[in-house]
Amino acid sequence: MTSPTTVPAPTLDACGCPEGRAVSGVSRRGVLAGATALGAAGATIALASPAEAMTRLTFADAGYTGDTVVVLSFRGGIDGLSVVAPVGDPAYYTARPTIAVPQARGLQLDARFALHPALAPLLPLYTSGKLAVVHAVGQPNPTRSHFTDLDEMERAAPGSSVRTGWLDRMVGATTTPGPFAGTAIGGSTTPRSMLGPSAELAMRSVDSFSLSGAWDATETTRWSTALRALHADAPDVVGAPARTTLGTLSTVAALHTAGYTPAGGAAYPSGGLGDALRDTARLVKAGVGLRAVTIDSGNWDMHTDLGRSDNGWMARQLTEVGKALAAFMTDLGTAADRVTLVTLSEFGRRVSENGSGGVDHGYGNFSFVLGGGVVGGSVYGTWPGLAPANLQAGDLKATTDYRSVLGEILEKRCGLTASTVLPGLPSARLGLLRARP
Repeated sequence: MTSPTTVPAPTLDACGCPEGRAVSGVSRRGVLAGATALGAAGATIALASPAEAMTRLTFADAGYTGDTVVVLSFRGGIDGLSVVAPVGDPAYYTARPTIAVPQARGLQLDARFALHPALAPLLPLYTSGKLAVVHAVGQPNPTRSHFTDLDEMERAAPGSSVRTGWLDRMVGATTTPGPFAGTAIGGSTTPRSMLGPSAELAMRSVDSFSLSGAWDATETTRWSTALRALHADAPDVVGAPARTTLGTLSTVAALHTAGYTPAGGAAYPSGGLGDALRDTARLVKAGVGLRAVTIDSGNWDMHTDLGRSDNGWMARQLTEVGKALAAFMTDLGTAADRVTLVTLSEFGRRVSENGSGGVDHGYGNFSFVLGGGVVGGSVYGTWPGLAPANLQAGDLKATTDYRSVLGEILEKRCGLTASTVLPGLPSARLGLLRARP
């Protein structure tokens, strides 16, 4: 039961703009779905026992020694001025008399910034140096359009003719990627960032990933045997995707049979985000060869009824985020030393609240970077201020190109030449990561 002063969280069907409704759930573009893994990667994997398949898939990834990069996308344009509130900037309270995070309630990060109180589980990660914050982040050419800015963010090649997604290019730049190298978790389609020639995998969850039409283990074995025989003499262009798919299914079947209990007493919240992060930790620790993972979190298009810091739509959404990210890091344990998670969103929100208690499409935003290689405990970036004269058409300016954050991850944690993945990458780096030994 909610208190009389609590406004139930609106849904996008009720409050979001039409573009927000379209991008905040499953990605508009899908390349692979369900239990399909296409492409040349892992083409030599034939149907085997679950143990054999897992061994082969792990061995296929032996050429890569970098981090698994986890990209958590807040689709719909999350309001960074609520998530990491500039409580030391007086203009913040002038612009947001109703929805600003009160300074007394914010979780102080430094003299200027405070986390939203719903993110209390993340504060220990910040103080222990596992979480860094970058503020005033954005794209070079913002449009305030969900569709356009989301596509550009996930293409990450402004001003060029490159059409592939940046994570597809990242996977392609690594050696001998296996079928799990690029994986989208939590949905049945791959996002724009993974569009391209590299093999990518999409799964709603580890335990639901199975051969369509097979209702039990016996049927799965029968279908798998038949499909293996059917493709035995097929040319690689036809047979390789089938063999890869069957080998991938065998690996996932082994994980399903083994079951999973999060480590360290980690307690994931119920819901899609917690489920996806739990499966990510599970796959990381299983050693199946994850290099890039994408996870979507929707319902952030808060044009109305954003709510106060102690209740409402934003507070409830961030409660799930805080619990899920904290559980993920706890569950990983020492495996966090080989994982870097970064959050992105297509744009931020306007500085001034609107008459409906929400905020419209804006520009500058924030990013979280978590992991064992993070130089955390600091808010990075140049703060431009929120006084009217410092704004860009009413929006927070973006003083850090988000690709600079991604580039540092690729260089220091993945051992890649970032400019080959991110054409036109700015040279500036923030120093928020340690290089892998």
